[in-house]
Amino acid sequence: MTADLNIWTALLAFAGAAGLLTIVPGLDTLLVLRTATVEGPGRAMFAALGICTGCLAWGILVSAGLGAVFAVSNLAYQIVRISGAIYLVYLGVRLLIQREKPSALDSAGEIPSARGSLRWFMRGLLTNLLNPKVGVFYVTFLPQFIPSHVNVIGFSVLLALIHDVEGVLWFAALIFLTQPLARWLRQPKTSTVLNRITGGVFILFGARLALERKS
Repeated sequence: MTADLNIWTALLAFAGAAGLLTIVPGLDTLLVLRTATVEGPGRAMFAALGICTGCLAWGILVSAGLGAVFAVSNLAYQIVRISGAIYLVYLGVRLLIQREKPSALDSAGEIPSARGSLRWFMRGLLTNLLNPKVGVFYVTFLPQFIPSHVNVIGFSVLLALIHDVEGVLWFAALIFLTQPLARWLRQPKTSTVLNRITGGVFILFGARLALERKS
């Protein structure tokens, strides 16, 4: 009974802590909100699923021990850091020069292309996978909630899944809340402004990632 109680206590504590961290605004939230307002809820959900898939991948890597190797390997950290910075700047520049056209959106606010959905999934996935801070975060965060006498790998993956589910639910709620203003936000002029703001933030995040040093 004591072991079971410890396990459930750890799960509840992790769910609360991870939930609070999930709702803190960041680059992932900005990407989902921008996609929801400009390209519609379907595209935004694909971006959200890509982000959460990236989190799950980091959780699996950490549970397998690769995350610990990554955390202490300066070369691995620098490779991911520079790649992530380049990718964020690339996305930012793309958004800065992008111009929305009235004909690009259908009546539901969605761009009628399956390729677009996959593209936003990959953007969400790569934005997360190429951020070394996520890997270091999991290395330092997950062990605090792993009780003794449990399978470390299995329990770590379970914690990552909990975080993943919380992320999906949070992004779904954000996407839903944007819809009352969707028609106005998807007007070409408004979309262009949103693209510029989001692109600028992405470039700033990329520059910050490129200039930071591993502590």
